[in-house]
Amino acid sequence: MSHRKGILLTITVALLAAACARGGNERGGEEMSAQPPPLPPDVGNPTPHVVLQTNMGNIVMELDRESAPNTVDNIIEHVENGFYDGLIFHRVIAGFMIQTGSFTAELRERQSPRPALRNEANNGLKNVRGSVAMARTTDPHSATAGFYINLVDNRGLDFTSATPRGWGYAVFGRVIEGMDVVDAIAQLQTGMQGDLNDVPLRPVIIEKASVSSN
Repeated sequence: MSHRKGILLTITVALLAAACARGGNERGGEEMSAQPPPLPPDVGNPTPHVVLQTNMGNIVMELDRESAPNTVDNIIEHVENGFYDGLIFHRVIAGFMIQTGSFTAELRERQSPRPALRNEANNGLKNVRGSVAMARTTDPHSATAGFYINLVDNRGLDFTSATPRGWGYAVFGRVIEGMDVVDAIAQLQTGMQGDLNDVPLRPVIIEKASVSSN
């Protein structure tokens, strides 16, 4: 083989090697771009915490994703989208529960942008004092954003059967800090305001709801 032919063969081999390497890198880039994006930090946390900063103090709720996964993800999404900010505890009944997630301080209803949930009340969690559960209409599968905190053990709200009367109300968490704030809210004077009954005459406003790093 001549010296010139040897040089040309060396250059050809080098170019082919570079092309193969470039093709491999491009394919690798395609494979990497096809991978799903990283999940939000909260996803996978079995017990995310939600902090309700109210004008009467903070309430910290620990949510139970393992027992009520769809309900917890729904609540977290509402929180992260700022849905609860500016809403009030619009239904307060001493010796029973306090409820929020539907009305502003001006008693304007805030509609959830998310679809109604399949009821997850059949999860073993009970409506005991300090537990947090989804509010709904007479339709067992109508809950969206409204929830309540039990002031006492309300076993009559628990799941008993998959029937219209037996579905109960889905518990998805519990208050771990600020139960004194919950009890203080329960002692407020309430009355009829607009079409709503049991509304605190002193508005209890959720100034900010957030997911904490626990």
